[in-house]
Amino acid sequence: MKQIILILALFMGVANINAQSKDLYKGLTQKIPYGKMIIPYGVQVTFNKTVHILFPSPVRYVDLGSDRIIAGKADGAENVLRVKAAVEGFPEETNFSVICEDGSFYSFNAKYATEPDLLNIEMKDFQEKENQADGSSTRMNICFKELGNESPLLVKLIMQSIYKNNDRNIRHLGCKRFGIQMLLKGIYTYNGLLYFHTQVKNSSNISFNVDFIRFKIVDKKVLKKTAIQETVLTPVRSYNEELVIAGKSTLRTVYTLPQFTIPDDKILEIDIFEKNGGRHQTIRVENSDLTTAKVINELKIK
Repeated sequence: MKQIILILALFMGVANINAQSKDLYKGLTQKIPYGKMIIPYGVQVTFNKTVHILFPSPVRYVDLGSDRIIAGKADGAENVLRVKAAVEGFPEETNFSVICEDGSFYSFNAKYATEPDLLNIEMKDFQEKENQADGSSTRMNICFKELGNESPLLVKLIMQSIYKNNDRNIRHLGCKRFGIQMLLKGIYTYNGLLYFHTQVKNSSNISFNVDFIRFKIVDKKVLKKTAIQETVLTPVRSYNEELVIAGKSTLRTVYTLPQFTIPDDKILEIDIFEKNGGRHQTIRVENSDLTTAKVINELKIK
């Protein structure tokens, strides 16, 4: 009898160990607290219709949990994601994740529905209604290589602050041709990044269609028969950048670039080119203008 009891005890112990083995990992581990979890949103998808999800900023990355769903950015709209089922009536739930340019991360659980409850989803509305009192969150700050150690969300807030304050700290840098005036209103610096606040005023009746804006470092003086050496700098972020400046209107934009300085024999040129036109504008920035950039110590955002 004692042997039978011992055998049963051993059997139950092994069974208990097997039941718990699903929760065991190799090495020292602990459970992830609820407050550290990114709770997914629930989304219904279908085969014959497309679900559109609108995000507060451009989509940078999308990962799908399985090939039962397909997704892609809408043409001409960087912040709109199209999602639909690739397989009609798939039974099991799947998921997908999205990272946006402002550093936000979104997680979704997707299941099939013949008629989804929502076909067009505005994520900004969901964020405003979220209850964060329990410490849970559906967003986290993602770091991007081009921004160095800076938070993408903070970069966006700094650009918004510069734009809303609309100060003019620089009064000697600008150009004006053919009814178009371009000004560099300020240069700001914070945590390894430079912020350029520009203004383009169109005093003519004809709209100015922007082909591109270019930041480049060039030689101050170029001798004849000498090859022109230039280094093009690409902004990593921009705020309120538009491609069309209507007649009798003004456009202000904030551009973010990695921090840099230039030798005394070179200058920074900021060019804005008109598409299919000749009203190009160029601002020439000296190294002394860069080194006296205003340090951002306080954000003032309403």
